[in-house]
Amino acid sequence: MFKQLLVPVDGSDISKKSLKKVAQLAKSDGAAVTLVYVSDPTPPLAYSDSTMGYMITTKEHKQACEAYAKNVFKQAQTQLGAGMKVNTIHALDISLAQGILDAAKKAKADVIVMASHKRTGISGVLLGSETHDVIVHTKLPVLVLG
Repeated sequence: MFKQLLVPVDGSDISKKSLKKVAQLAKSDGAAVTLVYVSDPTPPLAYSDSTMGYMITTKEHKQACEAYAKNVFKQAQTQLGAGMKVNTIHALDISLAQGILDAAKKAKADVIVMASHKRTGISGVLLGSETHDVIVHTKLPVLVLG
């Protein structure tokens, strides 16, 4: 059914749990899996006290993001199991949803498989839903795993 799965990962427990279902889907369809991790490209401003700030350089921030993404990919590949064809994309985008959509184009994905945190009620309204944003802005099918 699907030949190229794009799977956003973030290292969370829900993301890790969904990877077992992703592995089953990929094996049943003989599909390749591309993992994507999206980092915010803007370095944070860390305050050491109330009067001074310490700016992390763009280069330091990018290195830290790369290292974290590699760790997330390593854990995800372990969850998927051996013998699975896995590619990775580390995207830098201020919008998580846009980073996922750009990665889907780059990977030539035919489906996006996402885990949902299942936020409901006021927290869903206030925090928004990245999954919802991806669904609204893509023409690809989106498989939401809970």
